[in-house]
Amino acid sequence: MFRVQEGKVLAVDMAGDTVRAKNGSMVAYDGQMAFKKMTGGGEGIRGMVTRRLTGEQMTMMEVKGQGTCYFADRASEINLVQLHGDTLYVESSNLLCTDGGLRTGTTFTGLRGGASGNGLFTTTVEGTGQVAIMSDGTAVVLRVTPQYPLSVDPGAYIAHQGNLRQDFQSGVTFRTFLGEGGGEAFQIRFEGDGLVYVQPSERNTLGGDV
Repeated sequence: MFRVQEGKVLAVDMAGDTVRAKNGSMVAYDGQMAFKKMTGGGEGIRGMVTRRLTGEQMTMMEVKGQGTCYFADRASEINLVQLHGDTLYVESSNLLCTDGGLRTGTTFTGLRGGASGNGLFTTTVEGTGQVAIMSDGTAVVLRVTPQYPLSVDPGAYIAHQGNLRQDFQSGVTFRTFLGEGGGEAFQIRFEGDGLVYVQPSERNTLGGDV
């Protein structure tokens, strides 16, 4: 069972089961716990090769035991997502912890001005269970419907789920409209039916200044 304490610490109650968490994110535990580093997030050789080619780094650890384990990372806000046999697409830097039964992998998302170090691939989490994702500030969950597509600054994008199609539009930025210049040279446009998670702060991106 995942519980968020004070918004920035994830408490996971365990009874002999397993979770996977970002390597180095454990801050405390009670009871008996065993930790094992999992290069590539436990997703197999294909995922590891994909990440090496794109420069994306994702090292996770497997935690198994009896008691409660606490996770946190750089005082980031923690958001819980419940999956019911569906898929969550999340930037690897924003993934904190998953139920042990969930499958992680990578998917190609197309050419874009992605977050620095994340390349052209996004992490996928599939199955039934809980996922803890992180955000710089309190995350906002935005609904996308066929009638109302959504455009997102790539530096603010965290994750999405549902039946969504994403396109990457270059040469247009929110700052251009505001007359400020600089920032991302891309927008991510979502169409379909689903949810998009964004944070009220931006990562540095590969798009560069325009």
